Order: sequence, then C-alpha cells, then structure tokens
Amino acid sequence: HTPMFFFLLNLALSDLGSICTTVPKAMHNSLWDTRNISYTGCVAQVFLIFFFLGSEYFLLTIMCYDRYVSICKPLHYGTLLSSRACAHMAAAAWASGFLYSLLHTANTFSLPLCHGNALSQFFCEIPQILKLSCSNSSLRELGLITVSGCLLFVCFLFIVFSYVQIFRAVLRIPSEQGRHKAFSTCLPHLAVVSLFLSTGTIAHLKSPSMSSPSLDVALSVLYSVVPPALTPLIYSLRNQELKIISVDIEVHAGWL
Repeated sequence: HTPMFFFLLNLALSDLGSICTTVPKAMHNSLWDTRNISYTGCVAQVFLIFFFLGSEYFLLTIMCYDRYVSICKPLHYGTLLSSRACAHMAAAAWASGFLYSLLHTANTFSLPLCHGNALSQFFCEIPQILKLSCSNSSLRELGLITVSGCLLFVCFLFIVFSYVQIFRAVLRIPSEQGRHKAFSTCLPHLAVVSLFLSTGTIAHLKSPSMSSPSLDVALSVLYSVVPPALTPLIYSLRNQELKIISVDIEVHAGWL
C-alpha cells in the first residue's frame, strides 16, 4: 500500500508478461523439436514483447520520480504520490506501452512478406521479420525508429536529471548512516535501469558486420529474457533492508 511497492507490483507484472511471451513457446518448440509459429501467434508475440518491455521502461521512469520525491521532497511525498496519482501514472505507463507496441506492430505487419517464412530467432523479432519483406521499408522504419528514439531518450534524460538531483540531496545529508539509507532505497532501481538499458543498447546498436545467427539469438536473450528474470532477484536481495529503512522512517515520522 505504498507507492514504491505499488510500482514494484506493476513492474513484476510487466516482467512476468515479457517472460511468458517468449520463453514458453521457445520451450515448447525445443521439447517437440519444431520451429513453427502461426502468423497470428507471431503478430501477438511482437505486440506483447513490445507492450511489456515498453511499459517496463515507462514504469522504471515513473519509479525514478518516486525515488526523487521521497528523497528530495519528502514533506510533499504523500501529496505528490497519493494513491490516485500513482494509479494515474501506472495507467499512463501501460497505455504508453500499448500505443508504442501498436505502432511498431502495425508498421511491421503492414509490409508484404515474400522472402520465405523462416526467422533466425527463437521468437518473432522485428529486425528478422523485416528481412522477409519484399518492399523498401527503410524510410518508414527510419521514421519510426526516430520517433521511438526521441521518446526513449526523453525518458532517459528524465532519469539522469532525477538521479543528479537525488545524489546532490543525499550528499547534503550530514550523517553517514542517513546517506547509506538514502542510497539503499535507490540502488535496486538504479541497478535495474542500468541492466535494462545496457542490454537493450548492446542488442540493437551492434555493428551489422558482427551479425550471425548464434550472436543474434544470444543478444535477443540478453535484452528480452535476462532483465525480466533478474529484476525480481535484484529487488528481493534488497527487500529486507528496504523493510528496515521503512520502519526507521516510520519511527522518525512518529517522533516528528
């Protein structure tokens, strides 16, 4: 019933959704020694993976705002992050992920596909699908990448700006114990954001000359499976310390 754990619940749902979009089908194909997926299933897979990963990125941006308010504006925390405000922000993150995914999916599957039907991947990935297209889609794809890049870059700038303000506020705390507690509430979120951005950047900004089927599969696992699998672990490892910090804050609030 606190904003941080409310957003963690939404983050866990996005992690679960992204894992369930790719891994069960890949396991089924491996166990039954098949590589088949229906056209509808491929469309659904593209939509869902972008929906859940996009929503996760927007949720991580909102969670950065939660950490910023709790450390830099603690007296306004209850007002700025009321239950109503949290519900609206979470809904905005999911809606943004939906629109972001719909844009990519509609753009990809509006193209005619005529160069076979085999993808060198364990799930339907847009770059692999575009290789099957028989029309020149480079201009349209470039425009979509530009829009997506600008949107993601704005979120990235917001995260960087928030953490600059957070670190400045933490360094002004006189006691070492207070600084440690403040940093402890931010470390899990910072670790997850770094993991999410680094794996996605490595996977999508690699040189075309480095492309190979095995490397493409490894990098796809890196950004689509590893972050959702490790995020719960990162927060679980810090959960006990976060509980202790929450108790300490409540005690001090009682004294106030």
